[in-house]
Amino acid sequence: MKVGPFHKRHPPVGARPGTLVIEPGAQATDISVMDYTTEAVAEHEHVPAAELRRSTRAEATTWIDVRGLANEETLRAIAEQLKIHPLALEDMVNAPQRPKSELYDEHQLVILRMAMMSDGALQLEQVGFLIGKDYVATIQERDGDVFDPVRQRIRQGRGPIRSAGAAYLAYSLMDTVIDEYYPVLEKIGEELAELEDEVVERASRGTLRRIYDAKRRLLLMRRAVWPHRDVINALVRDESPFVDATTRLYLRDTYDHAVQLLDVLESYRETAAGLLDVYLSSQSNRTNEVMRTLTVTASIFIPLTFIAGVYGMNFDAMPELHSRIGYPIVLGIMLVTGFGLLWRFKRLGWIGKQDDREDGAE
Repeated sequence: MKVGPFHKRHPPVGARPGTLVIEPGAQATDISVMDYTTEAVAEHEHVPAAELRRSTRAEATTWIDVRGLANEETLRAIAEQLKIHPLALEDMVNAPQRPKSELYDEHQLVILRMAMMSDGALQLEQVGFLIGKDYVATIQERDGDVFDPVRQRIRQGRGPIRSAGAAYLAYSLMDTVIDEYYPVLEKIGEELAELEDEVVERASRGTLRRIYDAKRRLLLMRRAVWPHRDVINALVRDESPFVDATTRLYLRDTYDHAVQLLDVLESYRETAAGLLDVYLSSQSNRTNEVMRTLTVTASIFIPLTFIAGVYGMNFDAMPELHSRIGYPIVLGIMLVTGFGLLWRFKRLGWIGKQDDREDGAE
């Protein structure tokens, strides 16, 4: 995963507000509706945009799930049915937006970033929430989300979700988005723990790449989670006709989760930075070990080379050249010099492994 320049789908400069930019290759727009009361649940798949409000009941709470942003005509029809403000529709379609919360006459808009792990890769997807009096609409970029636990709670009637209204449904969905960051962080934490052992024992270039990958993922998650804290805090603090006091009490717990996520993220970022420092230090130490070995080897051969150079000058006045025992004497001196230097270097701890206490004594 590469963190490059920021790219956002935006309309041409000077375009009118509400202009939509459809990304090439975007998934076809599909609508599903979950309509429920305390007694029953009705689910509808592939609902036409023109019949969106007809598929809902008057006394029910409705969850409208829109997946895919390829069909501008369908998106415009959804906006007409739900009376979505053009600026709100633009924010949900022209992704990515910074997570935020904005109040309109007909609904409350909340933009969040959803995190998922797919085949070991981190995926961040924008999710837009429209909170109305009796409905919640979620607009996602593609199929696949983290909302299955909420769907099961609605189907099985667990907890107050089927009797608490649209605001509680929105809270449940947003809380699920925030909580899904925990398993993603756990996987990154496990990887960092493995990297700690690897950096100390068997660091390699692959280790450096894995450290950088972890740092990139943590940076992306921090960019997503940090504004989430402000968004949830705004929902808790600000008065809104679409978020009642009881739901704001629940959102305080979601705010605590967002703050906790930030704390864990900062801790992991410090760990990753520390791993990078340890890796660079270990590589520097390895280079120093190689240089020390080469230096010791050169130090041993320098005096031997000097002796060989002196007696290789072939001057007639050098009496050792005509001695029958000159050659073995010179060889003996060279052997004694070489082994003497080896012994001395070993005593100094320059050769072989050494105990920390011996280092201190020297």
